[in-house]
Amino acid sequence: MNATGPGPARLHTPAEGVHYLVGRNEEVLDALPVTARDRAAASRLPPWRAVEYAASRTLLRALLREIGEDLRDGPVAARPGGRPYLPGRPGLGVSLSHSSGWVAAAVGRDRDVGVDVQTPAAVGHRLLRLCCSPVDAEALITLPEERRRGEFAWIFTVQEACVKAVGRGLSGRPWSVPVALGQQAGEWGRVSWCAPRDGQPVPVGCAWTERPEREEGDTVAQGVAAQ
Repeated sequence: MNATGPGPARLHTPAEGVHYLVGRNEEVLDALPVTARDRAAASRLPPWRAVEYAASRTLLRALLREIGEDLRDGPVAARPGGRPYLPGRPGLGVSLSHSSGWVAAAVGRDRDVGVDVQTPAAVGHRLLRLCCSPVDAEALITLPEERRRGEFAWIFTVQEACVKAVGRGLSGRPWSVPVALGQQAGEWGRVSWCAPRDGQPVPVGCAWTERPEREEGDTVAQGVAAQ
């Protein structure tokens, strides 16, 4: 797996045609150019959201340049549910994520992708038991607080990435995606996923479909993605 990339971000290629980057918002915006389109759209948002918006799209554009698919100042649109897509480029699946100052972007050639970044946070026993197997939930409950937060974040990034890859959010019931404690790669139906930990500063999961899952309406009016 390649782990070099533009500026402050880390490029990963977990499968043929699947790539993702992860970095800190401020480092992305300091090191990479923000397009006039993205700057203008961000200016209409609350300050905290403007930073996330600009950083996520700037990182996505950097990723596209890195893999030879330069979008330049072209639009990054969103479907009604918030899923981002690239008008006129149906062969490229894209996904964006942000969490407490971190941002991630993924691209898949001729397949759909999902990426999720999570900053570890406090998690209750009820959520642990909802998202994890009974054995893993009990194991997590016994861990020290900091480690429990980190281990759960790794699990939940994968669950979120998998449902994003099939075009769903919470309606996709991410907690139903089976991810074992410490697991770093696996499959969920026709979705493959990975969450490599070596050298990762924050939990990130990436998932991709083995065949395209294109939604109707690629000509949906350009909008602002929720992620």
